[in-house]
Amino acid sequence: MSKIEIRNFNLYYTSLHVLKNINVNILERKITAIIGPSGCGKSSLLRSINRMNDTIEGVHVSGEINIFGKNIYDIGIDVRILRKNVGMVFQRPNLFPISIYENVAFGLKINRIHSKKNAINEVVEKSLKSVSLWDHVKDKLHKSALSLTLEQQQRLCIARVVAVASNIILLDEPCSSLDPIATQKIEELIIYLSDQYTIVIVTHNMQQAARVSHNTAFMLLGELIEFDKTEKIFTNPSMNETEDYVSGRFG
Repeated sequence: MSKIEIRNFNLYYTSLHVLKNINVNILERKITAIIGPSGCGKSSLLRSINRMNDTIEGVHVSGEINIFGKNIYDIGIDVRILRKNVGMVFQRPNLFPISIYENVAFGLKINRIHSKKNAINEVVEKSLKSVSLWDHVKDKLHKSALSLTLEQQQRLCIARVVAVASNIILLDEPCSSLDPIATQKIEELIIYLSDQYTIVIVTHNMQQAARVSHNTAFMLLGELIEFDKTEKIFTNPSMNETEDYVSGRFG
């Protein structure tokens, strides 16, 4: 079943045509990787799924991105609710300089999901457990989130998304600042969460895409060249451009 349906989608930065007639179905509770060389439009596509590009001056779009059967670019769409349901984790942890607890609770309060302390406490604990952080931080919840290791900070960012009951998690190079051991732990977490969430990950690391994703999209110069099961993309791609990229001939 498709969770995200992208139809004839185009994105422009003023006159620059960044995404060109993208058509793809992203399946529910699967991990979809987006790969391609720098500047091919990977992050622009990812940011289009929760309208983060709206914050850039001169951006305009055509086509549709349908989530739950509704075009998120329709007039009247509440972008705040969209971003609650479609959470995003960036290349580097973007935590608030407040406590571990308050980082997770922030979204609950700002979105008015819970107001009672007991309910907030329960969600904070559940969210931290879902990213395997609870045992590490349960005795220091009121210490600064910035005191955590980079890997733990990235887990906390994911917990913050989980806390507000996001259905879709977007990950933009989530391991780019991590060492190999921390990267492995985050990858294991991503695979674990895919039982409950639809996950889209942008990565320059083709080995990472091969390890964690069910499906892979290859992009080049703003176009979606090929989309298929990850195993096929990396072992028997249909397009010459895809084969050249995954074999290391360019990129």
